[in-house]
Amino acid sequence: MPEQRPGDRPTLEAVAARAGVSRATASRVVNGGDGVRPHLVDKVRTAVRELAYVPNPAARALVTRRTGAIAVIIAEPETRIFSDPFFSRQVRGISKELTAHDMQLVLLLVEDRGDYERIERYLAGGHVDGALAFSLHTDDPLPAITRRIGLPTVYGGRPGWTTGPGEEPDETVAYVDADNRGGAREAVRYLLAQGRERIAHIAGPLDQTSAADRLSGYRDALADTCPALVALGDFTVAGGARAMAELLDRHGGNGGRARGGSGSGIDAVFAANDLMATGALRVLRERGHAVPAEVAVVGFDDAEPVAQAADPPLTTVRQDIEGMGRLMARLLLGSLDGGGGAQRRRAAPDPVITTTSLVRRASA
Repeated sequence: MPEQRPGDRPTLEAVAARAGVSRATASRVVNGGDGVRPHLVDKVRTAVRELAYVPNPAARALVTRRTGAIAVIIAEPETRIFSDPFFSRQVRGISKELTAHDMQLVLLLVEDRGDYERIERYLAGGHVDGALAFSLHTDDPLPAITRRIGLPTVYGGRPGWTTGPGEEPDETVAYVDADNRGGAREAVRYLLAQGRERIAHIAGPLDQTSAADRLSGYRDALADTCPALVALGDFTVAGGARAMAELLDRHGGNGGRARGGSGSGIDAVFAANDLMATGALRVLRERGHAVPAEVAVVGFDDAEPVAQAADPPLTTVRQDIEGMGRLMARLLLGSLDGGGGAQRRRAAPDPVITTTSLVRRASA
């Protein structure tokens, strides 16, 4: 073997020579293979450190059949992703877990339906070992795409899509979600315990299971639910403001407590996320309603800094957004097995539902 000169990039052959093993043995150790005796593993790893050897990604991929990259697919346009801290918190959790396992994150955004063709080409091209996808809607084509390709995928959020026309929602996939229904139920019960009687709900888009589950939790907590007390939003500040204005217009624009408890007004609002709750706070303030003296407001998420920076600070249902991102990545990595040559896939892991908790602040 030619002598390695100072300044040359260290090669696998140089590592093998330094460790006193064959190139094949050095390759198995460097690329995570098994079947190598422990004392030889130690020698190769020592040589790698001494030579500051960095594996060639292309060569490593040929051996391991792994790319070392995971696609993170968010089924929302850029305007939503960069204005809602939920997404940055979730991606942060995913990134931390992937970094800890020396994996790269490839972010793919869905601006419109035409982007799915581009995403399918990329995923089918073998550029990533698996995918993490969240904020999907019921008609989203992504589950069918990953199933067709055979790409290991973990979803953020309970699945609400179907495998075909007339079929039930596909719940055989791996996913991580919060207890949306239980958290919403706790929020409304808290408002009831405070003596609130006319509790409205600003729902998120109901083609997403998180919004549908939070609406179900709202209904669970109330003996009778009035459809006129529910207004649809879109998980944005502007959407929350529009829904709050609609509710006030629908119910005479007054808070029940401010008008002597006449029963015709609204004395509390549960919004399906914190951004919509802040939009509701703005409209209530503009129309002269004191929060919480006249109308109490509760949100959902507790994603920094929205709830704490609201005026007044929001009582909200906390979900561990970053932790859910880490769990998604952990489940996916656990389902991949790259040992000993061709990539193998374990069975999809069971879904994980994380707990929520009510955080009491000044708005309720």
